[in-house]
Parts: sequence; C-alpha cells; structure tokens
Amino acid sequence: MTPRTALTIAGSDSGGGAGIQADLRTFFANGVHGLVALTAVTVQNSLGVQGFTEIPADVVTAQIKAVASDMGVDAAKTGMLASAEIIRSVAKTLDEIGEFPFVVDPVAASMTGHALLREDALEAIRTELFPRATLITPNLDEVRLLTGISVVGSASQRAAAEALLEFGSRWVLVKGGHLQGTTECVDLLSDGREYIELTGPRYETENTHGGGDTLASAITASLAKGASVPDAVAAGKKFIERCVAEAYPLGAGVGPVSPFWVLAQPRAST
Repeated sequence: MTPRTALTIAGSDSGGGAGIQADLRTFFANGVHGLVALTAVTVQNSLGVQGFTEIPADVVTAQIKAVASDMGVDAAKTGMLASAEIIRSVAKTLDEIGEFPFVVDPVAASMTGHALLREDALEAIRTELFPRATLITPNLDEVRLLTGISVVGSASQRAAAEALLEFGSRWVLVKGGHLQGTTECVDLLSDGREYIELTGPRYETENTHGGGDTLASAITASLAKGASVPDAVAAGKKFIERCVAEAYPLGAGVGPVSPFWVLAQPRAST
C-alpha cells in the first residue's frame, strides 16, 4: 500500500537533530512518505549554528514542483526559509501546484531567543505565508518577534493567538514550551472561534533540539492522512511529549528529542 506523502520545505541540520532530518524521521515514524525541498545547508552541531548557505530560490521551487508533479503532496510544512526571496518564491509555487493542508513553522528565533531572520523575511512570513497556512506553530520567542507580544500567562497567550490570526492563517498553535516557571506545557490552539488548551507534562531535560520541527512534522503527517486540525494537533502533542521524554544527550550541548521509541511499539495487525 502506497503511503500518503508529506513535503518539508526547510534547511538541513548537519547534527541530524532538527531541520529536514527531524522532519523526515518524524514523517517515517508517523507512517507517511517524506518529500524534501531543501532551502539551506547549515553548519551546526549540539552547540549551535556556525553558518549556513542558502539554496537559490529557483532551485527551491524546482524541487517543490518536481515532487508535486510526479508524486503528489498530501500535506506540506515549512521550516527554515532563510530569506524573503525564498519565502516569496515558495508562496507563489504553492499557489501553482494546488491546495492541500499547509503548516508554517516560522523558524525565526534561535534556542536562546535571538532573531534568525532579517525584518524583510519576517514581514514576508507574515504577508506571504501566513495567509496561505492551514496552521502556524510559533514558539513564544517567535510570537514576540512576529507580533511584539511577550507571553507570560494564559491571557497574553490568547492575545497572541488573536494577533497572529489577523495575519490570515486558518488556525494558530501558540506553543507554551518556552514559558518559564510552569510545571506543565500548555499550548493554545485557536481558529478565532474555538480556543483549545492542550496541556502536557514538562520534563526536566535540556535535550530539546528539534522539538518544534518534530511537533510540526507530526501534525503535518496526521493532516496528510486526513485528520482534522484539532485531531492532528492533539496527536502531534502526544507524539512530541513522548519524544521529549525519550530525548538523549549527544555532543557537548543540547541533544535531540527522540522518535526512536516508535521502533519498540508493537506493529498493528494487518
């Protein structure tokens, strides 16, 4: 049986814990075939990003068109898009190849909260990608960069969701993992009518590299298989919780979250 397909439009991680590497292993763990449009080659390890080289925008869009025209795309997600030119080119190409669930993980801040994109690229995310998105999945540092709102509790988290929805996405997931001083991780999912809090445990680990990529990829995989947005997000939340619980140290810095636990699960009967 041919599996559904999910496309990741993102940069690579030479350390293997985030970027397209995290996306592909999450797609596999969730039973979909992963397709790739590479946007940048990064030089990084567990200590951080040391540099990156952008892929030309026309090459990025050629990758998308090649896989879409031959294999089809059941859902897609973005990660690191590197520049305003790439963002605009991706948006235009998505309009050309048809409609499917589209998740925007606006990779705009480092693990320490520093901006990774110039303001013109942030503006292109707001104006070009968000209006086309089924769901956007910013962390709290990205919320601050995109809206100017610092989330400190449930009221400001809701205000952030409302501000982000004004950019045009159908749904927004304001992730609460970076909120300090809480015993639980509370994510807020909203389409402007419903406000759904998804609460999960907070694990005492520093090994969270690739967590955002993994969550967005797990959600995308569920959407590719036909799930509704609330169901896909709930499934993604459960998946990333287990991946964080199973995270492992690797290198001298921040280790990756781990989907390896899936390999120990009993196979479904056929």
